Amino acid sequence: MDTVSGEIRSKIMASVKPFGNKTTEVAMGRLLWKNGLLGYRKHWPIAGKPDFAWPRLKTALFVDGCFWHGCPRCRRIPRSNTEFWNRRIEGNRRRDRRVNRVLRKEGWAVIRVRECSLSKEQTIRRIRAIVGARRNAITS
Repeated sequence: MDTVSGEIRSKIMASVKPFGNKTTEVAMGRLLWKNGLLGYRKHWPIAGKPDFAWPRLKTALFVDGCFWHGCPRCRRIPRSNTEFWNRRIEGNRRRDRRVNRVLRKEGWAVIRVRECSLSKEQTIRRIRAIVGARRNAITS
């Protein structure tokens, strides 16, 4: 049971900023740096405000936390207020799909990486392949 009103809870949640999350954004930044994938900009002002973007290559990278974006493998819904959390997470997933559509329509390549996939070798290979292909298309 929540101890504050819905209006106050909403203000509290709105004040939580999504930047600098160590398990997602910071970890991805280190991974990109370590693998020589530089030249990105953080929080580029386009639909969805991607965590990392290569504007010249029109490539957007989102790092999605498993809880907030409903990872099918890792998702654990809290036992209290379950209906609220299911709606909230499903709303996030709908927004993610909408942002993907908007960006792709504008010619952007969209990469989404789940928090639980950050340390997998295939993740960096996938990012490298997409960014590399976009670079090659521009320089050709």
